[in-house]
Formats: sequence, C-alpha cells, structure tokens
Amino acid sequence: MTPESPTGRHAPGDFDIARDVAGGLPLALVEQWRRGGQTAADARRLLSRYAIDGYSVVSDSAGLTKLSERLALLEVLALIDRPKRILHAYGRAIGGRAIGVWAADNAQLFHPAATRAPALLSALLSVQDEIERHCRIRIAIGVHHGIFSELSGGLYGADAEGIEDLAENHLDGGEIAVTQPVVDRLPAGHAFTLRRKDGPPHPLGAVHQVLDGPRLEDVRPDEDERYPIPYSPDLHADLLRLERSPADPELLPRLTARHLHDRTVVLVERGAAPAETPDLALLRGLALSAAMKETGLRLLPPSGAAEIKVAGPLAIYLFDEPAPAVHFALRLRAGLAEREIVCRIGVDTGPVLTAKTPGGGRDIAGAPVNLASKMAQDIGRPGHVYLSAALREQTGLGRFVPVERAVSGVRISFFEG
Repeated sequence: MTPESPTGRHAPGDFDIARDVAGGLPLALVEQWRRGGQTAADARRLLSRYAIDGYSVVSDSAGLTKLSERLALLEVLALIDRPKRILHAYGRAIGGRAIGVWAADNAQLFHPAATRAPALLSALLSVQDEIERHCRIRIAIGVHHGIFSELSGGLYGADAEGIEDLAENHLDGGEIAVTQPVVDRLPAGHAFTLRRKDGPPHPLGAVHQVLDGPRLEDVRPDEDERYPIPYSPDLHADLLRLERSPADPELLPRLTARHLHDRTVVLVERGAAPAETPDLALLRGLALSAAMKETGLRLLPPSGAAEIKVAGPLAIYLFDEPAPAVHFALRLRAGLAEREIVCRIGVDTGPVLTAKTPGGGRDIAGAPVNLASKMAQDIGRPGHVYLSAALREQTGLGRFVPVERAVSGVRISFFEG
C-alpha cells in the first residue's frame, strides 16, 4: 500500500470518540443469568459477587481534533501514549490498578476504598503537571467513589457509566473533576481548592473542579511500567521510536507500511435494554451483547473476516474485502432483528491498524473505525446500515440512498439503507 500521507484521511475528532475499555463479555455470568429467573432479585444476587467499593478514575484526551487534521494515525497514537504512561505511573504509585485495555485515548484506573482521597487528588494534580510539561496534548480526568461491578476486566453499572460520561463529554483538557462522594472523603480543613462545576445536573450529582492543592511528594513513579496497551509489544516499541524521533523523515513512512493495511470495518451498535433497576439493565444488556456476539460469529464468513471485539453495546468486525463486509452487515441486521435486537451499523474501508494485544485479545484503530462509528453512533437511525462514500460501488440497486450530514464540524457523504 502507499504510505499514509501526513494529513491522512482524518476528520476532526477522529481520535476523540467514546470507547469502552472493557476487554470482552462475561459470558459465564450471562449463562447464569439466562438459566435463572431473570428477576430483579436474581440480578442483585448475581452482581453482588462482583461488587467492588472504591474510586474509578477515567481520563479522555483533548486537543486531538486539530492535531488529527495534519498528523498520520501512527503519529497520533504516539502522542497519546505518554499521557497514558504518566497517568498509569502515578496511579500505580499510590496503589491503583489499571482497568481493561487502554484503547484509543481512553484510560481507567481503580483505587480501593482504603485509598486516601487527598493522596489521590495530589497524584492527579502531579499527573496534569507532568503532562503539561512533557506532552503536546492534554487529558481530562474524572473521579467518582462508588460501588462498581467488575466483570471481565471492566467496570460496569450506573456509577461506572456515569464517570465515563463525565470524563468524555463534560470536561476540558487539563481539568480534574470529582463527584460529591469524593469530596465527602476529604478531611476537614483540607488544602485543595475546589469549585462547583457549572452546567446541567449530572446523573452522578454535584461535580467539583480541583483547581489546586498539594502535589504528590516522596514518590518516584515508574513510567516504564507498562499500562495495558492495546497493541502488540512490537508495535508499541515502534510508537515509542516515533515519539522519540519525530523528525526522522524516513521513520513514519516505514512504520506506516509495516503496520497499516487496507481493510473494511463493520461497526455495530445494539439498542439498550430497558429495565426497572440498574442491575436488571446491566444483565439484560450483557445478555443482548452475548446474543449479538453469537449471531455475528454464526454469520461471519469462514475466511477473510474476523471478529475484533464485542464490548458493551458495540461489536467490531474486520474484512479483507468490501463486498463480503456489506453482505455481512445486511445479514447481521436481519439476524439480530430475528432475536428482537435493534441495531445500527456503519461500514467503511481504508488503512487500519490491527494487532493482538499482550493479553491475547485484539484491537483496531484507524479512520475507517472512526467514520463507521460516526455514521452508526453519531448520525445513524436504529435499524439502518450506513456505507461510506468509499463503498459507493457496494450500495446495490436502490437499497441505499445518498445522505450528507455534518458531524464533528465536517460534512460527510454516505449511504443509508
């Protein structure tokens, strides 16, 4: 393939999308749920085995919109690597642990309830100081103390979803925001400067900005200790090389040719599962995701295609060629409808990066993933399939109609069917 140009085929916001860090589905729990009575009491009993009490720290990058307009995919991935290393180093230094796989620009740490709130806030202020000194992008950090369900390496439940939404959708780069339960754990007369955050009410309640306070002292974070990277060790080593030698004119084309390949991406988002309680909503949603996974694997061609992941309401599949991908998307929509699962699907083709993660899973990055997400999640209507303009020849005769919409400040043309 031709090496990706420095400007790439990226739209603003390509690398600033919501993405679940959970690595997969807790299928054993889903089977227990399916075999049980599926009542609110059953949900509460099953999830009580996985409940953990503590702090969820979620970060999301800012400043990628402008950078992604003129940088190639590998350059962006190299840029978002060091902030994650810094966050991981300071979090681990005070007893936190990484949650899930830190895909794209998202990261998450869990700190047990015994963690002192002042130590946590001091560590995060130090994180932001280090990122400001050494990185070209900024991150927003949200912190909530609550009860979470830890399943398959990810945190689930209303509290987990709430803090992820806060960090991804309501905070600016360089900001640290904490919920009221975190503030309540600070001692009287603490040395932190807090300010109530303005804006509409959030499901987690009052939110406070941490403006200043003591930094972490007498701790030497180990930035070389690896966070849960979403790439193979070889790819991560190449990203570190790119970070350290950005002026080498031959390095980026060589790494692009090595790691990026033209593929077609099918991204699926299923509908939600209404329920009377959060526990019921969680288990019903997991059961729907398991059904989506089963249907996708049944319909997936025996060669030239692979499931990348099914996590939360999302599923991502990768195809060698566009035509089988479009055919699969249409069959999957029909197969899910037979199981009374409504979905919306986006399909795009182009250079992507995909690799096995150190934990044995797979992950993917690239403009086709992001455009498929925008078509399906940001614009798409339930029950529809969306094909990018690059798939014009795969639209069939009359099944799809051309559409043009604005998303993330850019107008895109695609097909709806």
